[in-house]
Amino acid sequence: MSDAPFPQTLAAAKRGEESAFTELFRSTQPPLLRYLRVVARDEADDLAADTWVQVVRGLRSFTGDEPAAFRAWVLSIGRHRWLDLLRSRRRGREQPMAYVPEQAAPADPVEFVHELMSTEAALQLIRTLPHEQAEVIMLRYVADLDVTRTAEVLGKQPGAVRVLAHRGLHRLRAALNDVPGQRGPEASGSASEAPPGTASDQV
Repeated sequence: MSDAPFPQTLAAAKRGEESAFTELFRSTQPPLLRYLRVVARDEADDLAADTWVQVVRGLRSFTGDEPAAFRAWVLSIGRHRWLDLLRSRRRGREQPMAYVPEQAAPADPVEFVHELMSTEAALQLIRTLPHEQAEVIMLRYVADLDVTRTAEVLGKQPGAVRVLAHRGLHRLRAALNDVPGQRGPEASGSASEAPPGTASDQV
């Protein structure tokens, strides 16, 4: 985003100022595209383009005064476009892609997601999660939405989002431990592992 406050940029975009809309696009397109690449795979680019068409049409009706609210709104539109596509094609869910690591990854799955969220390797690993867990991980740690906004996008209760995030991070940790040479703290006996239950405090 530019140095202009978000409400000012948003108001300018609503007035039709192209530079302001470009600022909104540049800040929101990366997390939108990464999310769609996990849930929609090869359809991601087309769905992202369709999402922005809907954003342009509905921008004047959007109310919110911070970037996270706008990001959640755009991601919600993207998710609904994807669900519409699934319904129209009556497609079943695809099998997860196999993960082939290309480089060492940190033992902490939250750190892994943040450090590698722009790489295909990270997206492939997240794709191996059960669908709902993958969505929560993408929205919470890649799109950087809080629990409340993630729950709103997914139509779930905040408690359910916390549980899914906790389970998703646990599965990521297990996946990392199963990769030779990338053992997590529990496999290496490191004293740095958090006590049981603390992971839920991070989600």
